[in-house]
Amino acid sequence: MANSFVRYTGNGSTSSYAVPFSYRAQADVTITIDGVATTAFTWDGAGTNITFTSPPANLSSIEIRRTTSQSSRLIDYADGSVLKENDLDTDSTQAFMMGQEAIDDANDRIKLDATDFHWDANSKRIKNVATPTGTNDSANKAYVDAVAGSATAAAASEANALTYKNAAETAKTAAEAALDTFDDDYLGAKSSDPATDNDGDALADGSLYFNTSENRMKVYDLGTTSWNYVSPSSSDQTKINTVSDNITAVSNVSTNLSSVQNFADVYRVASSAPADSLDVGDLYFDTTANELKVYKSSGWAAAGSTVNGTARRYTYNITGTPTTVSGADAKGETLAYDAGFVDVFLNGVRQSNTSGSYTGDVTVSSGTSVVFASALAAGDVVDVVAYGTFSAANIEASDITSGTINLARIPSITNAKLDGSIANAKLANSSITINGSAVALGGSVTVGETKPTITSTSLIIAPSTPTSVTIAGTNFASSSTVLPIIEAVSSTGVLTRASVVSWSSSTSISATFSLAQGDYRIRVENPDGNAVISTNAILQSTPAPTWTTSAGNISTIAGGASIGTLSVVATSDSAVTYAKTSGTLPNGITIGSNGVFAGTESGSTSTTVYSFDVTATDAESQTAVRTFTITISHGASGGGQFN
Repeated sequence: MANSFVRYTGNGSTSSYAVPFSYRAQADVTITIDGVATTAFTWDGAGTNITFTSPPANLSSIEIRRTTSQSSRLIDYADGSVLKENDLDTDSTQAFMMGQEAIDDANDRIKLDATDFHWDANSKRIKNVATPTGTNDSANKAYVDAVAGSATAAAASEANALTYKNAAETAKTAAEAALDTFDDDYLGAKSSDPATDNDGDALADGSLYFNTSENRMKVYDLGTTSWNYVSPSSSDQTKINTVSDNITAVSNVSTNLSSVQNFADVYRVASSAPADSLDVGDLYFDTTANELKVYKSSGWAAAGSTVNGTARRYTYNITGTPTTVSGADAKGETLAYDAGFVDVFLNGVRQSNTSGSYTGDVTVSSGTSVVFASALAAGDVVDVVAYGTFSAANIEASDITSGTINLARIPSITNAKLDGSIANAKLANSSITINGSAVALGGSVTVGETKPTITSTSLIIAPSTPTSVTIAGTNFASSSTVLPIIEAVSSTGVLTRASVVSWSSSTSISATFSLAQGDYRIRVENPDGNAVISTNAILQSTPAPTWTTSAGNISTIAGGASIGTLSVVATSDSAVTYAKTSGTLPNGITIGSNGVFAGTESGSTSTTVYSFDVTATDAESQTAVRTFTITISHGASGGGQFN
């Protein structure tokens, strides 16, 4: 074991290493990693361990070595000086350690082994050995690998050659056998049915030959010992028979081939409107809009209503301040409607449509966009309800045998011919029902929409935590199967739908949200489509106060002393106030709303621990409670004597 150095191998995680040898001063100790000196380490108090700033890399070489000064003497004696033990020790220690280091350095070299007088590398690699040129030169690994590799390659080549030879002979035998088999299976061209194969052996089932007299291929059936013509499979024969059975239809198609080909020009399927070979009356199915279109003199138009069914609903959550909505809505559906057959709602309020000389809130004439007279605001919600259109077919009067016909559908009957009025009693139905109430024909009723309202002004929940809030208002509606839709609208217009909705009454509903921190408006939509959105952000997702001061004893003072500088602290996203809500403070001590204690203790006669709760409340009325103690200490009283 060396007396002046130690070596380690790093593992990428260990930072602390022992220094097992003695040294005169830490400045005499040198530390290297992979041969590079480093000072990125610290000594422990005892001076027996060093700790690197960061663990040396895996497999790195770490050496801790003492290097006592060899260029200058630590003690210089002068004539007439007084010899001191410390000077003698220092001088001898320098010489002793230099001797140790010299011996360690000598032992750390290649040297002769005393047992056989050969050089011993002590199980270490010898690096940077040159390529040998002399017979007795040492050889490096590259030279040995090259020599050994050449011999190995030669042996492998010889083995491969033998393998290839054997494989070729095997292939030759297999080819000869395959040729003989093929010669027995296919007998070649012959003018008549052969009785044996080409070797004079019995014919095998499935043997083939080409009959040159008939120019047809034949196959041998061992079961019937006969040669048969090669025929189609049963399924192919069935298809052939089908064509044969319908040869008249095939002939008709052939005769009218030009008409069949013309169909491809008259009816097409495409994702966009065809632009060539167009004639009035041509049809194409638009796979993008998913509807059939017809070519008119004015261009392509929907063959039916743009809306598939009676109605289609679109919802847009507005960002920025646009004046037009179009394209994909919040559900990914592209806006499309028949011009004029559409209702537009802004934040639940129906907008009037521009028509002729009347200028309304919106213009709905393009079929693909809605243009507002005034710019929208971020956070607005636009709902578009498009209605399907249709035309009633002409019906012969003789085909109508029951029911009631509107007078407008009977233009030949004029008011003069009716000669007076028809009493309600003469009609099958003398009244109509509006909003659940019967109204006599000829009477009147005021019809209007019943929209919900929101009266709540402040709702508080914790961020990212499912929390139920109760929303107050009017006209909240619910059915046995459908509850209102309740959504929180962020400042950027993003809608988050409540995960749970509970309808209590027309003036109270509950909704459960889990929202990121922020302020939100509330949107309520009744099952009948009437909706409202709060004017202001009435829902706040904000954290409750968090205590900074740890629970437990916060101060110990002597009886009758001032409390001094003492306070408790909690943090929140708004101002926090403090109050003692339970327990007991020492007599004379109080806590202010700012969390600072004040006063001088009085009244106690012995050491007492006072426990009390402090409640921190933020501006959103959210609270956090923590228990603290203050100890009033009294020292020993009276006197005594120890013998």
